[in-house]
Amino acid sequence: MRNEILRIDNVSKSFPGVIALEDINLNVFKGEVLALVGENGAGKSTMMKILSGIYAMDKGAIYFEGKPVTIRNPFESQKLGISIIHQELNQIMDLSITENLFVGREISKNGIFVNKKKANELAKQALETVGLDIEPTTPIRELSIAQRQMVEIARAISFNAKLVIMDEPTSSLTENETEILMDIIKSLCEKDVSVIFISHKLDEVLKISNRITALRDGHIVGTYDTQDCTEEKLISLMVGREIDSLYPKTPSVLGDTVLKVKDLTTNYVSDISFELKKGEIVGFAGLVGAGRTELARAIFGVDEIKSGTIEIDGKAVKITNPGQAVKNGIALVSEDRKLEGLVLGMTIRENVSMPVHDVVSNGIFISNSKETQLANESMETLSIKAYSAEQKAGNLSGGNQQKVVISKWLATKPKILILDEPTRGIDVGAKKEIHAIIDKLSKQGLAVMMISSELPEILGMSDRIIVMNGGRIKGEISRQDATQENIMKIAVSMD
Repeated sequence: MRNEILRIDNVSKSFPGVIALEDINLNVFKGEVLALVGENGAGKSTMMKILSGIYAMDKGAIYFEGKPVTIRNPFESQKLGISIIHQELNQIMDLSITENLFVGREISKNGIFVNKKKANELAKQALETVGLDIEPTTPIRELSIAQRQMVEIARAISFNAKLVIMDEPTSSLTENETEILMDIIKSLCEKDVSVIFISHKLDEVLKISNRITALRDGHIVGTYDTQDCTEEKLISLMVGREIDSLYPKTPSVLGDTVLKVKDLTTNYVSDISFELKKGEIVGFAGLVGAGRTELARAIFGVDEIKSGTIEIDGKAVKITNPGQAVKNGIALVSEDRKLEGLVLGMTIRENVSMPVHDVVSNGIFISNSKETQLANESMETLSIKAYSAEQKAGNLSGGNQQKVVISKWLATKPKILILDEPTRGIDVGAKKEIHAIIDKLSKQGLAVMMISSELPEILGMSDRIIVMNGGRIKGEISRQDATQENIMKIAVSMD
């Protein structure tokens, strides 16, 4: 008989006007990977926040190692042996990697002073377990999103936990980094550690899990052995309907060259040359650190251009800041929507109008009615689900937040739309909606530069694919010739 590490009996949780979880029953065995799948809002993260002591359940019982437990705060959760990797990174940006790894459990000398040398040694070991070759004294602020994610994974497993909860741990990782994580999970299970793996990436769920529990609208709709599941079955369970195609790409009719980059060099990329045509979706593939985001930042005027030229509609332009980029018809949807794309405490109305205050103002004052009209049009065009334009962005699902970010930049009426990880951390239903929006925009003549670490997304949505490595373009592949294998061969090439 298999030993249970965790059992949840009839757990419910409500928020004002919303039932987040209702009568949830779930168990996890020692040394297994239980995957949780479901659309945003299904209740997955709420359940995990109850287990980590962030939320208190309204009713029900939790048993850990066969004993009833009450988890009132994160400290009690950690004391039991539960460690969690949150979907939203909760790191202190100005502290070092070491300080973030051991915050709240500092390595002391003589029980009084912090032993920095010992802490850095332990941090170095923790980083090595997740394949990060970075000095532990590096400030978190200097890391990429993917590197920050791996630091968070290193922190979680460093607690010597009995149960590790991973909430979207691969949302910003490349395939290579994901493989490292999969090996870590396997090694944890071999040591009888259990893992709850939450992900929208169903191929990963099917690859790593032993069992899969599907949630919909705060209810469990079924738990199945992974060997009995397919992606199609999981999607049907999650959304209550069939999704025939996740990548609704239709044939493109390309126009004239809109963007021409020639020999562009910054502190992060070198000798970059490529063109982007009207109505074209060009995918940019590569491992983390390849320079894709840095290229986008340079074109958008965030990073200084050392040499090279940018032409728009055949005319050379000088872009030294984002304001100049917007005036020249360039928009950038950045990879971190919550840090760089939205002001979470502001409404949809305020976020959508942010880059076009000159359009929604009456002289020197912003017109509330013009803002509302713009936001309502955006909500209708992109099918943003909210009770009104006055709903705060922070209360929206990940998919709807991303639609607000896209709406904000579409309000500037761009010619060129740069999308950096456009579907990061959103559910399968919302992904299809975002993909349909991208396809529709390209058919309207928008030139799209799409950066993604998900190769199926790159393959499914791109007219052609540019592969980067080491801050340089290493190859270009047509849609017809592109496969995951030949993209990865170029991405890891040392030539």
